[in-house]
Amino acid sequence: MLLLFDIDATLLTTSGGGAAAMHEACRAEFGTDFSIEGIAFAGRLDPLILSDMLRRNGLGDTPEHHARIRVRYAAMLRERLHAPGAARALPGVHRLLDSLAPRAEQGSVIMGLLTGNFSETGTMKLLAAGIDPARFTVAAWGEDAAHSEQRPARREDLVPVATNRAVAAGARAGTFTIIGDTPHDVRCALAHGGRCLAVATGRYSAADLAAAGAHRVVPDLDTTADVLEFLLDGCRPEK
Repeated sequence: MLLLFDIDATLLTTSGGGAAAMHEACRAEFGTDFSIEGIAFAGRLDPLILSDMLRRNGLGDTPEHHARIRVRYAAMLRERLHAPGAARALPGVHRLLDSLAPRAEQGSVIMGLLTGNFSETGTMKLLAAGIDPARFTVAAWGEDAAHSEQRPARREDLVPVATNRAVAAGARAGTFTIIGDTPHDVRCALAHGGRCLAVATGRYSAADLAAAGAHRVVPDLDTTADVLEFLLDGCRPEK
């Protein structure tokens, strides 16, 4: 069984530090008038966010611009995360991961990440919140989503990446569950026949997440027993 966790507002919070660091990076590279007004961040892939930001500011959506921002963003975020309390795990996260660890060691569960974060900055956030990235056997990051000039990257593209990596790591192909805080996470799971445990710890309410089609919605991950019961249930719940 493959469990795929989102990072921001699911496992941890940086209280908006990631978006602020990305904005700082763009201002440093392209000038202080660079605006992020109207740009959606929650649940989206970092490469898509950069594309929207560049177009919003009349700049070319080019690989060169992406590379410049990505390097600067990592530096800005690293600086921000050095501040005490800049990142913290959300309620119940450590206890849930600890509870899953023995099953992961036995091989009955594979813990993974499915996130819009770039790999380097997502890893920084985990470490700053006291979450060991080594807990997760596989990961699908924002830069892993397929894209072309004809078709932009989509979060749904990350599911095959994660499942293929899990199989390559020795897992059997089978059911997967995405744990996330946005309708994007829910749609991502449903698009590939997976389950979704939605956590109302981000911008979206429990009602929003239920309306998107989540199989289970919880206020946070602090109800460890109930969350574990759902995650370890091999039978897809009735909708």
